[in-house]
This record gives sequence, structure tokens and C-alpha cells, in this order.
Amino acid sequence: MASSTGNEKSVNPVLRISQLDALELNKALEQLVWSQFTNCFHGFKPGILAHLEPEVKAFLWLLMWRFTVYSKNATVGQAILNIQYKNNLSQTEKYQPPSKQQKLWYLILTVGGRWLEERCFDLFSNRQLESFCRIKHCINFGAGLLKLCGLLNFLIFLQKGTFATLTERILGIRSVFCKPQSARQIGFEYMNRELLWHGFAEFLIYLLPLINVQKLKHKLFSWALPITGISNSENTLTSACKECSLCGEWATMPHTIGCSHVFCYYCIKSNYLFDMYFTCPKCGSEVQSIQPLKYRIEMTELHT
Repeated sequence: MASSTGNEKSVNPVLRISQLDALELNKALEQLVWSQFTNCFHGFKPGILAHLEPEVKAFLWLLMWRFTVYSKNATVGQAILNIQYKNNLSQTEKYQPPSKQQKLWYLILTVGGRWLEERCFDLFSNRQLESFCRIKHCINFGAGLLKLCGLLNFLIFLQKGTFATLTERILGIRSVFCKPQSARQIGFEYMNRELLWHGFAEFLIYLLPLINVQKLKHKLFSWALPITGISNSENTLTSACKECSLCGEWATMPHTIGCSHVFCYYCIKSNYLFDMYFTCPKCGSEVQSIQPLKYRIEMTELHT
């Protein structure tokens, strides 16, 4: 039974997306732990952890490594997704956990590497001596080379599906399932409904920017509320068109577009700049020219 279980663990491949999800979960946990730790020092002097931040982070990651990789052969993200590390250097097909040397080197390459990168940046950031500048350039070159190797490793991982990080490839540890994975049962009706909905949503996202909603609304208003028998005289404007046809308030700096309705200058100007084919929402007339309206308003009308 033990050998069959080990064979199942070794031959059962881990999906690429599961390995990437485990890495993202690890990063999210580290950010959560760090934010919770810094919240404990809100009442202290600001910047109290600034000088020792690399060392404090390294100590926290050391504790996490002790209770995850060292004791359970898996990170927190892997444990959530039913994944653990396997010693890929072993010749047997049965499951073999990583050795202590591999776990220690994992600690050195992950926690120690990040601590060294942050501390070296602080040490050589303000140094102006030639020797320090050379060391800084060498460190930057080494960091860039490691990132390039990490990129190449990621491309190989996308092709083969093993060793998601450069550290795993160097140490010879890979991700395997803790237990055999059963196939997920998904109803075809649910999948078809989701596919149809996503297709319809993408079609709307493509189509909506092409529709002039404001002009369509004005057309509907003009059809629903037809206005007939309105004269274009100044008396009619003075008596019936004191309110802006767009905002409904008293017209500020009243202007006309050639029809018998009044607009605030800023209302009509902004709408016309937004839509050069703007039409009056009351009568549907197109903009001929934006002209100021000149008429007298009695003081008694203002009070009413």
C-alpha cells in the first residue's frame, strides 16, 4: 500500500497553474505577516524599523521556513493546494522528502538571498568610493544575471511544467500532490451558460463605446414629448424658456442653438464639444450656431 501511494504521488503531475497559485499565496502571506507585524509598532516613533528592516524580515521568513518547509516539506501556499516538495534527485520512484541539506540550502537561497540583496543596497547606496562602486556594479550585474536565469527557467517551466522557480531547479526539488487528485465534475449546462454570458459581455464591451447614448436619449425624449406651435419670437423665449433645457435650472448666460429653447452656456458648450451632432432634447433641432440670447427680464419675474 505504501509503495502504491508513493507511486501515485510521483507520477501524478501538478498543474502549472497550481504551482503558480502556490507562489502567489506565499507572497500574499508574507505581505500579510509583515503588515500585521508593523501594525504592532504604530504607537512607536516613526521609522523605528527602517534601519533593521532587512534583518527583521529575514527573522520572520526564518520562522515561517521552520514551521512550513522544514517541518512539513511544503510552503503555506502548497499546503493549501495539497502540494508538497519531493526530492527529485532520489533514484527511487517512491516519494522521498527533501533532505535536510536541501532544506537548509532552500533557506539560504530564499531568505538569505533576499536579505543580502536588501542589505547590500543599503550599504552601497550612499557610498561614493571607487571600490564600493565596483562592488555595487558587480552586485547589480549578479542580480541581473540571476533574474535572467529566472526568466529562462520560467520559460522552461511553461514548456515542461516542472521547477517553477530557479531555486527548485538548483536544489532538485519539485512539487507533487500529497494525495491523488480526483477529476472535477462540472456540469455542461453550467459551462455553456458561463461561455454564453462571457461572450455576450465581451460583445457589449465592444459595442457600447460605439453607441452615442446621449444622442439616443435626446432622440427618445424628442419623440416622446413632441412640441408644436412654439414661436421663435423673443416674447415666447422670455415667457416660456427661462429654464435651461438640459439642467432644468435658471439659465446661466443663456444661449440658443437656432431653435426656440434656451441653454446655459456651459451646458450647451460642454455637450456640443462632447458630441458635434448634438440636437436639442426638446425639439430635436441640430446646432446651427451657439449664440447668446438677449432679452429683458423684469425684477418681479425674478422674485416669482
